[in-house]
Amino acid sequence: MRPDFPATPARDARHDGWSTLRRFLPYLWPRDNPALRGRIVLSCLLILASMAVTMALPYALKWAIDAMSVTGPAAFQAAFALVIAYGAGRFGAVVFDNLRNLVFERVGQDATRKLAEDVFARLHRLSLRFHLARRTGEVTKTIERGTKSIDVMLYFMLFNIVPTVLQLLIVAAIFYANFGWGLVAATAVAVVAYIWVTRTITEWRTQLREEMNTLDGQALSRAVDSLLNYETVKYFSAEPREEARYAQATRAYADAAVKSENSLAALNIAQALVVNLLMAGAMAYTVWGWFKGHYSIGQLVFVQTYLTQLFRPLDMLGMVYRTIRQGLIDMAAMFQLMDSAVEVQDRPGAPALVIRRPTLTFDNVVFGYEPDRTILKGLSFEVPAGHQVALVGPSGAGKSTIARLVFRFYDPWEGRILIDGHDIRDVTQASLRAAIGIVPQDSVLFNESIGYNIGYGRDGAGPDEVAAAARDAALTGLIERLPQGFDTQVGERGLKLSGGEKQRVAIARTLVKNPPILLLDEATSALDTRTEQEILATLHAVAEGRTSLSIAHRLSTVADADTILVLNEGQLAEQGTHAALLRKRGLYAEMWNRQAEAVEDAGVLAE
Repeated sequence: MRPDFPATPARDARHDGWSTLRRFLPYLWPRDNPALRGRIVLSCLLILASMAVTMALPYALKWAIDAMSVTGPAAFQAAFALVIAYGAGRFGAVVFDNLRNLVFERVGQDATRKLAEDVFARLHRLSLRFHLARRTGEVTKTIERGTKSIDVMLYFMLFNIVPTVLQLLIVAAIFYANFGWGLVAATAVAVVAYIWVTRTITEWRTQLREEMNTLDGQALSRAVDSLLNYETVKYFSAEPREEARYAQATRAYADAAVKSENSLAALNIAQALVVNLLMAGAMAYTVWGWFKGHYSIGQLVFVQTYLTQLFRPLDMLGMVYRTIRQGLIDMAAMFQLMDSAVEVQDRPGAPALVIRRPTLTFDNVVFGYEPDRTILKGLSFEVPAGHQVALVGPSGAGKSTIARLVFRFYDPWEGRILIDGHDIRDVTQASLRAAIGIVPQDSVLFNESIGYNIGYGRDGAGPDEVAAAARDAALTGLIERLPQGFDTQVGERGLKLSGGEKQRVAIARTLVKNPPILLLDEATSALDTRTEQEILATLHAVAEGRTSLSIAHRLSTVADADTILVLNEGQLAEQGTHAALLRKRGLYAEMWNRQAEAVEDAGVLAE
């Protein structure tokens, strides 16, 4: 039965803010870290202390001004003391705010770190199908935005939204006590209007921002893709084409950015209109009350100071709302990435693979990458322990697919793959892959040293093991010629090395791993004849007592295999030794004769 193929999430899907927020909250309040929770509590206490001081400041200023309207030493002393207290209070509020930031910084950084680690681990658990379809630049940008947004979200939610709500309630109570319901109602109407204007325009801006993010990721993806294929661009003199593609993406991003900035201007004007209407109305109301003899001169400053303090965070509300809304979008995109289906998973309670005899068996395996295209059609064969078996066949016969299935990058639609009699779907993937070594046709290296790449075969491999593997892979001569030896950097994807040198590093890496099962996918295809013979001799020695499965295009490299399996259109067409298959005069003999003729023609042309 064919499995359900994982659906690709809609790229333009809107995300529920509350749903994203619920997933974000565990990073705000980590259950397994009481020290961080203690920091959050202390930060909140410092917020309350800062707010208490800030709310008392307008009273000090009001009383100082009222005292100045009266002559005499006592009034002077009172006004002088109140002014000093006002300055000390402002300084105290700054101290409390910065202590709060010092205490909270560890919370934000730990939340960002934990989220980044979770995403990184999740990406490594996703299937090969996802990684073959991904665009590295877009994925990188999504992770970068999502992880950075959590720190900003934490800061604004705790230090802006909550204090602003508390401040609104406190100011409403103070205004009611000093001016009655009229000013409270006017302030409430202005705040509601401000919030409505901010939310309405910001929702419009959010759509523009999403478009900007998409175009930004597209531009980055095209740049990364082009630079990774630098040599291909040069081969085809395609620099103008690449520049045109990149320019198209950057122009589209620039147009979207202009629209976004223009919408910001509209938002700022609308917010300023609401704020200044309230400020002018409240101060005019206070002046009228002073004229009627109801209020003192100090109350004008009292009202102005409270409204300034109130609208300072409210003035930031638009930016805060946009930041939080954008943070939700960025985190939703990252969570959507984390929610990508894991196609191949360990079964609950799956044991580790224990190998006594490293045999490999394909039992009536049916598989394809797409539901309408079957690659392997009931393939069955067995590789006994200690045997060197080769897989050959025309292009598209399914040879490389077999290697991917053995590593369990995919699961077969039907049939079983057995190692030492164990179905590989019933054991853990980590233990399965620990038992298999592979030298792929296209060896990709990390942008690290040669020694690092060789030692990558097994965690904890020592310098002596790395040196021995390099010697067995015929790398010693190259390393001795390099001034930095094993510390020589290989460049991104190993581009500083030749194809043959990269292949030998990959072989050495597998030798360090020292697995019971070897998969050699065109392992010597990039080597010259002399080095190829040296490597083949080494691989034959390493394969003694192990299962060795070689996928080959050049038949001469596997002529001495114990058994040769000939695939054709996903099925086993022939099998036997080299000599037996030549006597059959079938597909293998035809492929051998064609390659022999090609070599003979190449020799004639060389003469």
